[in-house]
Amino acid sequence: MPVPVPVGVLRLPRGPDGRSRGFSPTSPRFQALLGGGPTTTTATTAAAATLRQRYLRGLAAARGRPTRFCLRAGVRVDAVFGAADVEAVAFQVDALRTPLGVQAAALLRCADVLAYSFLLD
Repeated sequence: MPVPVPVGVLRLPRGPDGRSRGFSPTSPRFQALLGGGPTTTTATTAAAATLRQRYLRGLAAARGRPTRFCLRAGVRVDAVFGAADVEAVAFQVDALRTPLGVQAAALLRCADVLAYSFLLD
């Protein structure tokens, strides 16, 4: 019967309070792992606002235009873009052409849409 080999135990350093082990909740590394917190800067907020504004302008430009949607599982459908809800949960489209036929109006879940494209005049 083989003899078990002892395994060393890795211990984290003592935390800032002296009792716990791990990172300080206020440290930049801890905040980065959580994704947010007080390390969010005004530059990050401004960049997010700019990107949101560009996205909304793109949605406004797509309204009423023939649009191609690339969905999960490699399905491509064509439709006339109608609108998108505020929470970006669904796209409303008209004349949806699918491999099974044409729907007069439909909602496409944003979670199922990988990409969409339309031509600008």
